[in-house]
Amino acid sequence: MTRSKRILGVAGLLASSALVLGLAGCSTGDGNGGGAGDGGAEDTVNIGFVAVGPEGGWREANEKNIQETFSADEGYNLKYAPATNLDQKSQIDAFTSFVDEGVDVILLSATEATGWEESLKRAQEAEIPVILLDRGIEPDDTDLYVTRIAPDNATVAEAVGDWAVKQFPDGGKYVVLEGPAGVGVVNERNAGWDKAVEGSKLTKVAAQTANWSTEEGKSVTETLLKSNGNDIQLIFAQNDEMGLGAVQAVEEAGLTPGEDVKIATIDGTKPALEALAAGKLSFVHEYNPLFGEQAVEAVKAALDGEQIDSYVLVPSQAFDSPEAAEAALPDRKY
Repeated sequence: MTRSKRILGVAGLLASSALVLGLAGCSTGDGNGGGAGDGGAEDTVNIGFVAVGPEGGWREANEKNIQETFSADEGYNLKYAPATNLDQKSQIDAFTSFVDEGVDVILLSATEATGWEESLKRAQEAEIPVILLDRGIEPDDTDLYVTRIAPDNATVAEAVGDWAVKQFPDGGKYVVLEGPAGVGVVNERNAGWDKAVEGSKLTKVAAQTANWSTEEGKSVTETLLKSNGNDIQLIFAQNDEMGLGAVQAVEEAGLTPGEDVKIATIDGTKPALEALAAGKLSFVHEYNPLFGEQAVEAVKAALDGEQIDSYVLVPSQAFDSPEAAEAALPDRKY
């Protein structure tokens, strides 16, 4: 019998609708991750981490932080399973293997939002709690997982949109560089942005995926600039890498980023803050990847039978000037 089954019937926890206790009030237990046992090998908490894998600076920082935080405590054995080429099937296969193995907890960062119902139901039947990291699922059935830990994509994107509306009170043409189709993050960031710019004088020229990539961000921006006679005043890139690619395209078109074309991004990686400090980006909103400690607290709380909020918000901040970026750079860890 797995450790999680010895501690509680997780299915009962998942079915609870009174999620009234945030992680700030959760029991942290002892150094062995569950507050039970004397620290022997039989008390080690086995965690399956169904991860996204290589996808840019933000993802690297996030998954490294998760792994390092759990490895710092001898009570945890984290098994890292990154997706193969961002393929959802490889994630589902890894998830299934973890259920069959009988791990105590599964951490899931989904490459795609949909298609997880069957896997989550299998974990529930096996009494294995599932904690979502970063990305949500659709439909969002909170009975099938314990909690989601992430910044709020919609709120972050709405803040970017609010900034854009203030920058262009008399209107302007803009394009959106999106992440891959079908990813919940993309849908959430679109929703937040659209809410902010609705009713403004801003005009959307195009929205096109650039797959989180600097190279594709550059090539897509090049195409959009040419097809619009360089008559674009604003670019909203849903991540830093695409925005940095847009900077290159704008410069090669003979335009000045920050003056002729303002570029706003989300994530807050060090290269983006350096570009903001240099005046090449105009606005960067952090999407804080460093929530390993919150993940540990969620695992402890779940295994100790504590109730957990269905969404654990990770605070993130906005950078709206070169001075703000310069002040943050010395302590930037990613």
